[in-house]
Amino acid sequence: MRALLSYSVLLTVLALSVASCEKVAVFEKNEMIPGHQWSAGFKPSVQFNIDDSTSRYNLFVVLRHSDAYRYNNLWVNIHTTAPGDSAAKVQALDLTLANNEKGWLGTGMDDIYEHRIRITQDAVTLKKGLYQFQLEQIMRDDPLANVYNVGIRVEKANP
Repeated sequence: MRALLSYSVLLTVLALSVASCEKVAVFEKNEMIPGHQWSAGFKPSVQFNIDDSTSRYNLFVVLRHSDAYRYNNLWVNIHTTAPGDSAAKVQALDLTLANNEKGWLGTGMDDIYEHRIRITQDAVTLKKGLYQFQLEQIMRDDPLANVYNVGIRVEKANP
C-alpha cells in the first residue's frame, strides 16, 4: 500500500514537472478562414492588451492548413497598431511551412498541420496598452485554398 502511494506521488510530481515546461501563452486568438479559402480581401484582425511592460515577449503567427495546401511557404502582410500609434506599421513576412528534407515543419494530426512561426527573431518589450494585428495573405492565388485558420500568439520570453 505504501509503495502504491509513493508511486502515485512520484507520477503526480513527474506529470506536474512536465506540464510546467510548456510555455503559457499570454494571448492566442485564431480566426477561421471561411470555406478554407483565404481571399485577399479577408483580413483577420486580432486585438490584445499588454499589462506588463517590463517583460519580454515572443510573437508568433499561428497557421493551420491541410496537407493539400499547394505551397511550402505563405507570404503575409502583418499590419500592427501599437498603443499610441495613429497608423499601422506593415511588415511583409515569408512564413516557411515546409522544406524538401522534412516536409511540413509544423505539428500534424491526420491531414491538418499547425505552425507557430515567430514574427520577430528576438523577444521584444511591448508598451502597456491595446495592440491590434491584422493579417493579410499576399500570395498569387486568390483565394488561397486549404487554409483553415490564422492568428497571433503572444508568450512571455524566458528571463
